[in-house]
Amino acid sequence: MGGWKGLVREYGDWLDLRGVTDVVTLLEGNTPLLHAERLSERVGADVWLKLEGLNPTGSFKDRGMTMAITKAKSAGATTVVCGSTGNTSAAAAAYAARAGMGCVVLVPEGKIALGKLAQAIVYGAEVVQIRGNFDRALNLARELTQHMPITIVNSINPDRIEGQKTGAFELVDELGDAPDILAIPVGNAGNISAYWRGFTQYHFAKKSATLPKMWGFQAAGAAPIVLGHRVDEPETIATAIRIGNPASWVPALEAVDESHGAIRAVTDDELLDAWSFLARHESVFCEPASAASVAGLLKFGVPAGSRIVCVLTGNGLKDPDTAVSRAATPVVVDSSIEALLAHLS
Repeated sequence: MGGWKGLVREYGDWLDLRGVTDVVTLLEGNTPLLHAERLSERVGADVWLKLEGLNPTGSFKDRGMTMAITKAKSAGATTVVCGSTGNTSAAAAAYAARAGMGCVVLVPEGKIALGKLAQAIVYGAEVVQIRGNFDRALNLARELTQHMPITIVNSINPDRIEGQKTGAFELVDELGDAPDILAIPVGNAGNISAYWRGFTQYHFAKKSATLPKMWGFQAAGAAPIVLGHRVDEPETIATAIRIGNPASWVPALEAVDESHGAIRAVTDDELLDAWSFLARHESVFCEPASAASVAGLLKFGVPAGSRIVCVLTGNGLKDPDTAVSRAATPVVVDSSIEALLAHLS
């Protein structure tokens, strides 16, 4: 059969597949790149939306996880572990199940969106809530590898970054070149690093003539890179980027410096305004953290006429509580055409 076979097979020549004997895939990647007509009009530029929420488990994490689980299985691992704010746990659990491997997930107690927690549970992971934030969960996951034969699949695992860089390949392949600006949410900071790796790899192989400026956006209540110091108690409605000590802090700064970009902060109100705008005017329902990339454009402005890609990292159904809490309760009318017409008139 022809067609898309997953990003590892599609971009195998560009990935580190040493030792791989079997690819673990859910046919991730090849996500839509949607032109944002109304957003383009509003900011005076040519804006595109990379819809990573249409990966198999609903987020960009699947890109890295197909590589991480593929490499772990080929190395003989039988169990993987991750600390997570949600999306990593869903992806790790799904790909581990696909590979016939065990999965342990450590999440902050009461700090994970229910949509993501449900995924990890249904895929069969051993989910453990820890009393502490994401940074503590990640540290415990690291420590666990010193006591058990278990492989960590957070973005500190280099195979994760290898997989995630394919998002840049797809953008260049579809647009014909790199955009002027790549706008992306920043939490643990692995994704901005991964995209920059992909863009530079394609550029030096002459598959793209230009390199983009990397614009990263953190939530103001969880903005350690912007502040220049770790945040011990990060707080934001954007659970996916509620991280106070990013594991890929240094590579993210290198990507920003090399690309002449920036990492800046947006407030929760600005983020939610962008999230609502995307749903109502572009028909894209993403999770709140994803809208950080768009909130940044609206807050700081963009060069007129530039071509920009905003990476929307996760599906809106990942965090249904936010949507429900901000929506008015639907009205109730009698079950008659008269009552319905009276309400709608």
